[in-house]
Amino acid sequence: MKTKHIGIVACSAEGAALCYRTICKEAAEYMGEHNHPEITMHTHPLSRYMVYVRKKEWENVSRLMLSSTAILKQAGAELAICPDNTIHEAYPLVEPSSPIPWLHIAEEIAREASKNNYGKLGITGTKYLMTGPVYSSILEAKNIGSEIPEADDRERIDDIIFSELVNGIFSENSRLYFNEVIQKFKDKGCEAVVLGCTEIPLLVDPDDCPLPVLDSTRILARAALKKALGIE
Repeated sequence: MKTKHIGIVACSAEGAALCYRTICKEAAEYMGEHNHPEITMHTHPLSRYMVYVRKKEWENVSRLMLSSTAILKQAGAELAICPDNTIHEAYPLVEPSSPIPWLHIAEEIAREASKNNYGKLGITGTKYLMTGPVYSSILEAKNIGSEIPEADDRERIDDIIFSELVNGIFSENSRLYFNEVIQKFKDKGCEAVVLGCTEIPLLVDPDDCPLPVLDSTRILARAALKKALGIE
């Protein structure tokens, strides 16, 4: 089977690893046991990204992303994905200069939401992601409403992400707290919740969550897999 070589522009380790594993594991359904498209991953240290993210210097973030993309292109990648929601704020600066085509994580979430007829979504992620335009702009264009947590909840979610999740720490207390936040979304009329930090799917249990989840990591990985295989 002719497949496209997938390039992963990684940022944080846990989310990138989940994205990679998802592609490798789920490819077997289409390609047979132990088979998957070629995959190359490159990442600059998360610390380098965070210097710019904290200052909202998205042009510098885009330079790091394009640097990784060039390395992936040289390795043979034919399409690119980034399993990090926050740095997609730099995507409009990346896409025009990229040597290979990209899939946008929020576009894939919006497509999945439309497929399920969700009219309003709760958004979780880093504080930069929740208050930024990555999801709101794309969802609004597709007539899908969205809610973000209150300020105190945004700060605590951000702290859990950077002090726990990106370091591979997944505590029961944090899981239950996320469920409380998601229940507030449900009370405000949300029909599903976006797990908009690529580590959150490793914490939140869909079977014990007040709302259906839109798992940004796995949804992006599946979209890349189908694109590589030429499946619409």
